[in-house]
Amino acid sequence: MRIGRALVDGGERHVRETADGWVVIADPYAALAASREPADIGPGGDGPLLAPSTPGLVVGIAQNGPSHPSPVQAWLKSPRGVVASGCTVELRRDAGTTVAEGEIAVVIGRDTTGLTAENAHEYVLGLTAVNDLSSPDRSALDPRNFESKSGAGYTPLGPWIDTRADLDTIALTLRVDGETVAKTDAGALPSSIRECLAYVARWSPLGPGDIVMTGAPFTAVPIEPGAVVEVQVGDVVLVTPTV
Repeated sequence: MRIGRALVDGGERHVRETADGWVVIADPYAALAASREPADIGPGGDGPLLAPSTPGLVVGIAQNGPSHPSPVQAWLKSPRGVVASGCTVELRRDAGTTVAEGEIAVVIGRDTTGLTAENAHEYVLGLTAVNDLSSPDRSALDPRNFESKSGAGYTPLGPWIDTRADLDTIALTLRVDGETVAKTDAGALPSSIRECLAYVARWSPLGPGDIVMTGAPFTAVPIEPGAVVEVQVGDVVLVTPTV
């Protein structure tokens, strides 16, 4: 099932994709907790799709690269930077080079107490695409990543959460202005998604709707204002125009 959020009759509702558009569904997080799929409620109308989650926490995975000397670590990015697919993002002019980082994003489905690498899939609602826009030149002055990750709209997310995606094998592609610049999959991550989730859950509780970005060791590219960035995770395609 592909789950999103949309404006329906002026309100924000969870929806699922169908061949004829989308339909409104019951709370998918409550359904996951009850080990069932969310029930259909009614037609979805033609309102715009929003970012598929409203996270309380956005966690980034750092140092998930093949030659990094340090173990995987995590950092936090403001949830206020989350924007929907298709939203135009204004790139900062005061922070050096902007880099698009295409990543697999995990949408947490329930409280992560008890999460381990072996059972991580039981705590996940699904996977989606994220573009972790960054200003890496700032890291020399700001090793905590606050400045380098804090542009307005610098976390494009979605548009759909794929609830049947495989944590271990899902494909990831990054395109800029229609040209494929990186192509990989979850299995190529030096630390697996399961290991990353277990690490984060060991130190910080996560809950429904929270996002874990799993790193971009092979899918980061400098971009200029005006570029259109596409991040494809499985068959979910996130589009980010920039100015």
